[in-house]
Order: sequence, then C-alpha cells, then structure tokens
Amino acid sequence: MDPRAKVEITVQGIAASQGIAYGQIFVYLQSDVEVPSYQVEPEKRIDEVARFDRALIVTRQQISKIKNEVEKNIGPEEAAIFDAHLLVLEDEALIGETIREFESTGRNIETCFQKVSSRYVQAFSEIDDEYLRERAGDLRDVAQRVLHNLLGQAENSLNRLADQRIVVASDISPSESATLDRSAALALVMDSGSKTSHAVIVARSMKLPSVVGVRDLTKHVTNGDWAIVDGYDGLVILNPSEGTLFRYGKIQERKKSFEARLLEVNRQPAVTLDNVAVTLMANIERADEVAKAKSFFADGIGLFRTEFLFLNTQRIPSEQEQFLAYKAVAEAMAPLPVVIRTLDLGGDKPMAGKADLFPKENNPFMGFRAIRWCLEHRDIFKDQLRAILMASSHGNVRMMYPMISGVEELDRANEILAECREELKARNLPFDSGLAVGTMIEIPSAALTADLLAKKCGFFSVGTNDLIQYMLAIDRVNDRIAHLYEPTHPAILRTLRMVVDEAHRQKIQVSVCGEMAGDPVYAPLLLGLGVDCLSMSPTWLPSVKYLVRAMTMADARVLAAEALTLTSPKEIYARCDAFYRARVKMD
Repeated sequence: MDPRAKVEITVQGIAASQGIAYGQIFVYLQSDVEVPSYQVEPEKRIDEVARFDRALIVTRQQISKIKNEVEKNIGPEEAAIFDAHLLVLEDEALIGETIREFESTGRNIETCFQKVSSRYVQAFSEIDDEYLRERAGDLRDVAQRVLHNLLGQAENSLNRLADQRIVVASDISPSESATLDRSAALALVMDSGSKTSHAVIVARSMKLPSVVGVRDLTKHVTNGDWAIVDGYDGLVILNPSEGTLFRYGKIQERKKSFEARLLEVNRQPAVTLDNVAVTLMANIERADEVAKAKSFFADGIGLFRTEFLFLNTQRIPSEQEQFLAYKAVAEAMAPLPVVIRTLDLGGDKPMAGKADLFPKENNPFMGFRAIRWCLEHRDIFKDQLRAILMASSHGNVRMMYPMISGVEELDRANEILAECREELKARNLPFDSGLAVGTMIEIPSAALTADLLAKKCGFFSVGTNDLIQYMLAIDRVNDRIAHLYEPTHPAILRTLRMVVDEAHRQKIQVSVCGEMAGDPVYAPLLLGLGVDCLSMSPTWLPSVKYLVRAMTMADARVLAAEALTLTSPKEIYARCDAFYRARVKMD
C-alpha cells in the first residue's frame, strides 16, 4: 500500500520505550479462551483433579523454557520477569480455591479455574500502585496458558511474523512479548498498558520503540497500514506524508546523536554552570538493580523499595534473608549512600497467600498499609528493622519510613527501632549507631506538619506520586480524570516549598523520589524550590544530568520564584518546558 494513499493521522499515546520506527502494521488480536461449562460425574472427579495437576506441570515447563530462552537471548534481568509467573503456579491460595470451587460445584475444572483466577486478576487490576497493578497481566497470562493446556489448544504466538512489522495490539502478555520475533518486530504499540508493563520492559531490553495507551487503535487500523512510531514523544503517525517521513528521518539522526552525547556527559559530575553540585540518585526495587544504577553513575540509591522481597514469595522473608539483600546493596554502593525504605505493604499491596494478614478493604488507597501495617505487625517490622541496622555496618546506609501521617506515628516507629538497637547490642551484633532515619512526605498531613516532623527526622524524602494524588483528590490511573493530575498545580508547588523551608530550618536535607524527579522538565523547578537531591529510575539519570550541566542554579531559582506567582498549572508547565528546551538542543 502506498503510504501516501490516505490522510495522515497523528495519535497521541504514552511514550514507553524510546526510538523511532517506520513500517507496516500487523494487528495482533488476542482473544480470551472460550471455556465450556459442564457437570463432572462423581466417579470422574479424581481424574478431573489429576488433569488439573498435569496442566499446571505442563504450564510450568512451558514458562521455564521461555525463561531460559529469554535469559540466553535477552538477559537475566528480563528473564527474572517469569519468576513471578512460576510463583503463580505454586500459589496455594489460587490452586486451593480452584479445588474447593470444584468440590463444591462439581463443574469442570476449567470453569472453576477461570472463575477463581478471574477474581484474582480483577483484584490486582484495582490496585492503586502502577507496578503492582501491572502484575494482573502476569496472572492473566498464566491463567490463559493453563486454560489452553486444559483444553488442548495451541496458544497464540508472535514468534513468526511474516515480515518486518509494527505490532499493534490491545494488550500483549509477558510471555508473548518475550517470544516476539526480534528480527521482524519494528515497534510495539498497545491500546492499554503502562510504562511498567512487562511487555514494555521486554521491548526496552530489545530496544524496540514502544507507545502504550493509544485507546482503541486496534479498531481503526488494518494489516498493511503504514505508520511511524515515535517512542520519544508517544506518537503514532498513520499514513505519514513525504514531508513527515523526511522530518522524522532527520529527527532520528539527531536523537541518536543526542543520546550518545547524554551518555558521554553522564560520566561527568552533576554540576551547574554556576558551579553548584547537584546530587542525583537512583530508585531500585531489587538488589540486582545496583549494577544498572552504577552503570549510569548514580550518586547513591535514594530509594530502595523493600516490598519486592515480600511480594514475590508466599512466606515472610526472615531477618537473615533481608539482611543479606540489604547488605549486598550497601556493599555494592559503598561509600555512596543507600536509602532503604521500610515496608509499604498492606492495603493495595497484599502478599500472595497471606489473606489473614491483609484483610480486604473498601478503600485500600487510604487503608491499612505501610507504617500503619508495620506498627500493628511488630514482629515482622522488627525483623526488617534489625536487618537494616545490621546492614548499616557494611556501608553508608540510611533508613526512612513510608506513609507517615504525623509525629505520633513517627514516635511509635522510632520506639520500636530503639528496641531493635538494644536487642542487637544484647546479641553483640554491630550496627551504625548514627544511622540516619528519615520519613517520606507523601500525605498532606505530613506536609502540613513538616515543621514538627523535621525536629525528629534525619531527612525528608518527598514521594510526589502519592502527594499529588492525595492533595488533588485525583486517581492518576482513572482515565476520566487523569488529565487533572497536574504536578505543577500551585498547591503542589507551595507545599513543596513549605516542606523544603521547614526541613532547612532544622538543617536537614530534602530529596524527591517521585516521578517528578526523573523528568528533566520538572527537575530545574524542584532544584529551584530548594530540593537537595533528586532520585529517579537509573535510565533517567543521563537526561537530568545533561540539563543540570546546561543550566545555572540561579536561573532555576528564578524559574521557581516565577512559578510560585502563577495560578495556572498549564502556564507553569509551559514555563518549565520552555526552560528545558532553551537549554537542551538536539542539533
């Protein structure tokens, strides 16, 4: 088809994996398994359960094979994605509920498994945390495989594309993305999904440009349509004109040249043109991500999320297991600092198979989670605190509590920490007696009592994702109101300035570890407001450092002062964007 035969159309989505691709579209339509429903005769019920066991074994073998192929062809980090899939197949709650459903209804095992697994998928889909919400895709993927095996059906696959194509799909499961034909796939576009979906993680590893969140695009394109996928700005341009093709050819050349400059500049210190040093740190979720943080020359780990140790297992990790994980990160980063955040479990982050510890809630976004959950489960909390304390003797460790709402919670947490110190002394185990202990500022009540908290803290770390959501009463994953989620809202900027001022008045530092910190458009505004440190995903470090080295701190302070006088979030963002574009040129 001649790409000039149709009118050019530009569709805006979410940039998920950087790069530019041009080619013809392959529309991948994935349909759910059609499951028959029938009554199983009593004398055949033992065989029915055995059939279920065989399907689980076959599915486990299939996923293990995929994992091995991914580790060989892409890398161990990407292969680790499928550890979560294998854990699903060992989930006693999921399997046990399926058997109980079968025993009580007598319906065929496919029907029972589909009913139970769908309930689990729905529960994960409603979780507020974006990363955990995407894990619903893991469960859905595994469930579909089990059903295919129960029904003796061949599974859909993307490993045999006929020619080089841009893959457009409503959604792509993790295992399907892992089997993408790397020699033929040019780019990945999905109606749904997010930057943290496993399909996107795999696409980034394969260096495939990706755009997600292009609503219902699969309904408006056909196989063979020509398109440009812009993974930088989140655009899909259908039927591009000759002029657009020429422009994007030039853009692609400049982008590649600019990326090379970013990586080269990233080796240099983060110092502004007026000689102000800026601390840029990395956020990680697993100990093995330290290598990536170091490869991007992070000044330390500004946020080590410890939930990963708990979410990928059906049992509570022991004090020793936690200690070894924290120690590994501390030693690998020494002498640079590592900020370990205590557990943010509960509410919308339940552990698999631990329903007794995480009761269902009507409003988990504001529920029994994080420090609230830890204070009620002292034994589990103390295991973690002792593990962090012990790790502090192996590097430059700092610790902070999440979701603190006020001084009373902070005092209770510190009292338990003091007990842990005494217990370690009694066991003659070393720890850093001067361990800095800070708190996250992510609840409006914490921000409004920053002056009180600052007197009892070693530092603040602002979680802008939740702070913005709670302050503006915006569910950032609700499509109908997501446009109201505005980091540049005057209320947010005034709150950040107040938090910074109160912290500095008590001579403690403030970092930002939310998504704002890793966006080079917002970084100068945060620094101008007085934030001392920015912590972000390691891959964002080169972009932010490049901008830091291209600006003066004096100009950033002028930008912040001007922003505080404006009333329109969009106008403030426009000023920030203009500041960024004036200093970062790709030519």
